[in-house]
Amino acid sequence: MSRILMNEKKKFKISKKILVLLTIVIVVLTTVLYILITESGHWLIQDQEFNHVKWAVILDGQTAEMERNDYVAKLMKAGKVDSVLILGRRILRDKSNADFYAEDFLNLGDFDAKRIYIVHHDDPSTIAEAKTIIPWFKKRNTDSVLIVTAPQATMRATRIFRKLSGSKPVFFTTDIQFFQYNPESWIFNRESRKLWLHEMAAYLNSFLDLWHEHELTAADFANYENIFCLADKINESMVDLQTLIPQVDQRIDSLKRASQADSTAADSAGTSSSTGSSK
Repeated sequence: MSRILMNEKKKFKISKKILVLLTIVIVVLTTVLYILITESGHWLIQDQEFNHVKWAVILDGQTAEMERNDYVAKLMKAGKVDSVLILGRRILRDKSNADFYAEDFLNLGDFDAKRIYIVHHDDPSTIAEAKTIIPWFKKRNTDSVLIVTAPQATMRATRIFRKLSGSKPVFFTTDIQFFQYNPESWIFNRESRKLWLHEMAAYLNSFLDLWHEHELTAADFANYENIFCLADKINESMVDLQTLIPQVDQRIDSLKRASQADSTAADSAGTSSSTGSSK
């Protein structure tokens, strides 16, 4: 009987130890998992400080809040950025997101249109955007470029641009701290969770996309007509309006003649009626 009791006590002690050990393991794993999950919100963000850069690039995809425009406009006002390159996909037959972005950007301050450049493109991805503008910067012998994109996309964008550009120009990103993505508590926010999951998948997929890609050179640049200065576009618009002036004058003259003819006809009709009445 005593042996049975001792065996039962031993089994109980062993079970208790196992339970305690499992509890400790679960607590440790939960803590580690929580730390990894919360800290992973920051893994996607590549934030680099800088004093001054000649070029900033606004990638397509900003929200209706125009948060990237606001961020770069503040940098230009502070003298930290000289010129901006605004990218936008074609959304209509003859209209691009870049046109609307540039119009909004001009309204943010008294900026010189010569410092604002527009890129019209149909690029479906960040890699395609990089292939469009990297050769252009290489052709201009640019040293460094600030990439402005969503906070959670900065790590992926940095890797893509640096992989395709090589040693020059040096592309870097900064955290614009847009409210849609909260790296501190992304797992507890629905919108942040969606952005984290999407961006993590996109980052991993970028390794496959870049597997066979080579460093781009200035010779790879072919979209001359798709990258242009906003000042040139404004001047072209003014020229187009000037060409309409003769047509407008001609139309005004024809309306005047028609009005005079109507007036003459009305006077003749009035004269005829008064003559008939007198008879």
